[in-house]
Amino acid sequence: MSVDYEAIWNANPYPAIMLDAEDRIQSVNISAEIFAGLSDRQLRGKPITQFSGAGSAVLDMVQQARRNSVSYAQHDIELVWADHPPRVASVQAAPVGDDGLILLQLQPRSIAEKMDRSLSARAAARSVTGMAAMLAHEIKNPLAGISGAAQLLEMSATRDDAELTVLIREEAERIGKLLERVEQFGDLRPVARDPVNIHDILNRAKLSAESGFGKAVRFVEDYDPSLPSTPGDADQLMQVMLNLIKNAAEAAPKMGAMITLRTAYRSGVSLSLPGGRRESLPLEISIIDNGHGVPDDLKADLFEPFVSTKAAGSGLGLALVSKIVSQHGGVVECESEPGWTAFRVLLPVWKEPR
Repeated sequence: MSVDYEAIWNANPYPAIMLDAEDRIQSVNISAEIFAGLSDRQLRGKPITQFSGAGSAVLDMVQQARRNSVSYAQHDIELVWADHPPRVASVQAAPVGDDGLILLQLQPRSIAEKMDRSLSARAAARSVTGMAAMLAHEIKNPLAGISGAAQLLEMSATRDDAELTVLIREEAERIGKLLERVEQFGDLRPVARDPVNIHDILNRAKLSAESGFGKAVRFVEDYDPSLPSTPGDADQLMQVMLNLIKNAAEAAPKMGAMITLRTAYRSGVSLSLPGGRRESLPLEISIIDNGHGVPDDLKADLFEPFVSTKAAGSGLGLALVSKIVSQHGGVVECESEPGWTAFRVLLPVWKEPR
């Protein structure tokens, strides 16, 4: 019986990294790609110190394992990796053969939490679909009457009363715009399925942000140039990316605001569907900010309607993001710590119709 070692390598549920004799990354498994937020192509050949830091406990373990030809393990250490916040993890470094190769295996505590939160994206916003239709019919019509009546009163009102009628009209318009956003949840029409270049979408969203709400933000782009297209509606995906970038810009500090836009191809990532089917979601788009982070008590319900981290927020932006991504066959997830928040969108690859 032949053994498929690559399948075994990628079946490992924990991040595994093979280092060469110069401490450069030789290969990584799928779990390591997920952990790092980068593809094998982006990691291969890079020194481990580029991600762990030159003085890290990880590098010390690697050097001891190579020098003494024995396996070393440390449990519950604070692991720092690239632009991720520190995470508690168990780390093992083991020599492989006589060529100085080291197998590095990481066991972060939160590795299983990421996709659990993202699976709720499929169900987000369903609870307001029926309510959206009710709001459209039962509130928008009388709201228009209120606004019209205020406009008529304004014509014959005193200066003080005119200010009140203007306030009535402005508030009616604000409620009307809110209802329009809620109405979008009731739109269940099939999404267009055309090949969409994710990098074109991100570039458009970035340019739009830089000319408006993101003027003070420093954008960092880290793209996988070989990323294939995804099936979908370019305008809707633009709405998703612009919404996530806007949230990131609002969360980032006023001084030193930075947003990283990153793409990666992660083979082997899939979503379980009813009936035992699985949908491959290898395209990963990450939007990372250096803001204050998401409060712990909101993380589990972040994509639900009317849940917001902002005092004056409607709580509809991320719920709509979740709905659009779900309609495109993907999922959206969030990982956040103080000073670091990453929203990741996972999408399928475009396939030519047969």
